[in-house]
Amino acid sequence: MSQTIRRKGSSARKAVSQQNTARKVRTARARTGSVFDSIMAWLPFTEDQLQRIFLFVILAVAVGVAVVAAQIAGVPQIVTQQFAASAAQAGFAVEKIEVRGVKHLNELRVYERVQTDIGQPMPLLDVERIRAELVQLSWVEDARVSRQLPDRLVIDIVERTPHAVLRKPDRLMLIDAQGNELEPINPENARGMLIVSGPGAGRQVAALGQLLDTAPALKPQVVEAEWLGNRRWNLTFKTGQVLDLPEGTKEAANSLMTFARLDGVNRLLGGKASVFDMRTPDRIYFRVPDPTSDVALPVPNSLADMAASPAVPVPVPSAVPAPPAPPVAVPVMTAKPKLEVKSKPEAKPKAADKPKPDAKAKAAPSPQKDSKTTKAEAKPKAEVKGKADTKPKPAAKPVAGAKPAAKPAASAKAPPAAKAPPASKPKTKSDTKPKEHA
Repeated sequence: MSQTIRRKGSSARKAVSQQNTARKVRTARARTGSVFDSIMAWLPFTEDQLQRIFLFVILAVAVGVAVVAAQIAGVPQIVTQQFAASAAQAGFAVEKIEVRGVKHLNELRVYERVQTDIGQPMPLLDVERIRAELVQLSWVEDARVSRQLPDRLVIDIVERTPHAVLRKPDRLMLIDAQGNELEPINPENARGMLIVSGPGAGRQVAALGQLLDTAPALKPQVVEAEWLGNRRWNLTFKTGQVLDLPEGTKEAANSLMTFARLDGVNRLLGGKASVFDMRTPDRIYFRVPDPTSDVALPVPNSLADMAASPAVPVPVPSAVPAPPAPPVAVPVMTAKPKLEVKSKPEAKPKAADKPKPDAKAKAAPSPQKDSKTTKAEAKPKAEVKGKADTKPKPAAKPVAGAKPAAKPAASAKAPPAAKAPPASKPKTKSDTKPKEHA
């Protein structure tokens, strides 16, 4: 067996001496030590550990001072530029640009934003700056810019989705579901899209979409929505009819659902009513082209009330009543107007003139016949005086039994009137007698 022999081992005398020396040191420190020494004495570190800690702190301070001095001198920039130049010489520079995800946006606007970065070394390419510039485009909702080594720059575009058309005083503007304006649009391309109008309507498009979602059956029928007074909506349907909704999100949604139920029962859309006013909580007013035909009906509070009550037909006229014709004055004759007959004065014949003989002349009429003829000739020349009438009056009827006067010859003239006989004979209606012809 091996045996370990220790030489020069510590004797009891040396141990006692070391203890005495340590006691003397503690006594001396207690007498001459400072506050710092007393604090260090309380720390759970030995003197060797404290020395290492102090050395590490000194080295860290020295390194920090060196970095600050290098920053002030511009050493990091110089190093970065040198590294980028070396990368560009090795072929790591932007030479190709690839744009993805573009449907409505013009790609030239994207290339305009990154044109200055062509030929830029890859280490010096600022992708965050490029993304911030692309997000400023109206059609871009989000963008992602990435490097594809060795020389390609890839841009992924997320476009906004067109949702409606905003009507402005001078033009139409395409907007998305959040009301962001995309680009101007002409009326032909805006056909079939929802049109919103009114001050501040663009900021209410999201709320309008939620309102229309409460009545899916009516949503495809709405072609225009007008935001009035920054408080309520007026909806215009494809039929040209207008629905006036009340104020408040909840009240407007309830009114729209009620109108959808009424339309399903009574077929309101397509009727003759031009405006449906639901601003009154418990009533709905139908406005038709004739102002006197407005009808107000109570609105059911729930589907149960609607199912319990029979369907009420809406009294909408089948046709627009035509305006009444102006009255026509029809004269009513209460009594036959009196006719005043005035005979035309006879022309005085010349004494020297005598009737020329005519081969076809008839025999001279008798005095009694001449009197009747004179009376018949006088009547057609009568002047009728009566009240003015809108209708023409019939001509005066000839006296019964009167015969038309015989037409005299072209050259013959009426004979001169003879004086009446003496008073022995009674006077007749005719004051004169024609002379007998030779």
